[in-house]
Amino acid sequence: MVSHARKPMFDEPNLVPAAGLAPVLDLAEHAGLSQSLSAMTVSSPNHMVKSHTIIAGMLAGADSIDDLDLLRAGATPRLIGPVRAPSTMGTFLRSFTHGHVLQIAKTNRDLLGRLSTMIPAGDGPIMVDMDDTIRGVHGYEKQAAAFGYSGVRGLNALLITAHTDGSAPIVLESQLRRGNIRSGDHADWHLIRGLNTISRMAPDRQVLIRADAAFCQRVNITAAEHAGAWWSYTIPQWKTVTAAISSIDEDEWEPIAYPQAIYDTESDQWVSDAEVAEVDSFTAFASRPKPERVKCRLVVRRVKVKPGSQEALFATWRYHAFITNSDLSTVEADRRHRGHAIVEQVIAELKQGPLAHLPSGKFVANQAWLAYAVIAFNLARAAAIAAGMGLVRMQTLLRKIITIPARLARTGRKLLIHLPRSWPRQAQWSRLWATASSP
Repeated sequence: MVSHARKPMFDEPNLVPAAGLAPVLDLAEHAGLSQSLSAMTVSSPNHMVKSHTIIAGMLAGADSIDDLDLLRAGATPRLIGPVRAPSTMGTFLRSFTHGHVLQIAKTNRDLLGRLSTMIPAGDGPIMVDMDDTIRGVHGYEKQAAAFGYSGVRGLNALLITAHTDGSAPIVLESQLRRGNIRSGDHADWHLIRGLNTISRMAPDRQVLIRADAAFCQRVNITAAEHAGAWWSYTIPQWKTVTAAISSIDEDEWEPIAYPQAIYDTESDQWVSDAEVAEVDSFTAFASRPKPERVKCRLVVRRVKVKPGSQEALFATWRYHAFITNSDLSTVEADRRHRGHAIVEQVIAELKQGPLAHLPSGKFVANQAWLAYAVIAFNLARAAAIAAGMGLVRMQTLLRKIITIPARLARTGRKLLIHLPRSWPRQAQWSRLWATASSP
């Protein structure tokens, strides 16, 4: 029933739609965000204010340049500092070069190096995952857009993430690339930088690098070995691989049961039971010169083909093989390798948030947008830890902590932030505020 006694008026200058931005940005300052941004050499006046505008807007839910205008609503600039208009931000992003994008990536590495609590101490290795995704685009003016491996016209985003058994994944490195690039091209360059960041965050911890077959390349193994890390790469079904699988005796297969069923996209079925075995003396890249060949373990998981499917006419099992240099047991090595899929959760979070669009027609501007999105993503992770919320997603933090409305008032030299009474997340919000406000 419509009430004619109510009249909306957009006239309150002291309201803030996202008061949770204040403690998150304060947390970023404690980690040296402004200090790192000040080292950028982009030829644009007030570039630190503009960078803060993009990061704050993404934390508040912006997924396009126009959405950054929400930071100018009400008294938001009084709470978080000066912001700039979307038109100014578009010009700012288009002024970037590839070198400036690398400077944003360095800012992310600096932040992570000062936020070691994001990788908590504990048992088990640190899992570093590599993957890429196609961010589809529309129109014909997007530079570097092309049809990639997914058949979608877009741009390719490479991500390198890290997590432990007790922490949510963070993004170590990222790079936006042309749409038709091969997934593994130059991934070792970013992997090396990601491993250096991990060594600063958690020195002397064992690292396990995981990736699918697109990244099973000698250069990526070399990068891992130089860092003293374990690696676990899905290997293509080369002739040497199929021959090795055929050599496994039936009595060597060990049954395993998944605590929760997993969906196998290749066989189009839910799988709760499988079998694993390994060849402990396998030579990968056998066609290369001897110094480039790799002696390793070949671990194989097999699942039964869906009964009644066309594939069942020709085979009983579907085989999934990967190579590794870890000293984990066969079952544990397989369990750890399957956990690589967690990087897809990061990709999904980014696509539901700041990476929902690539907002510019200029390729380097979109590269910068992704680099800023990674910083916002990692700050959201740090804020969730500070608030005692654990493994929550970026969108959950946005809904429960950041987008809390407030009314500003002044008394003397103090700015008062009036928040809703009986707010259900008051304890977590207050904990984040206390952490961000501590000296």
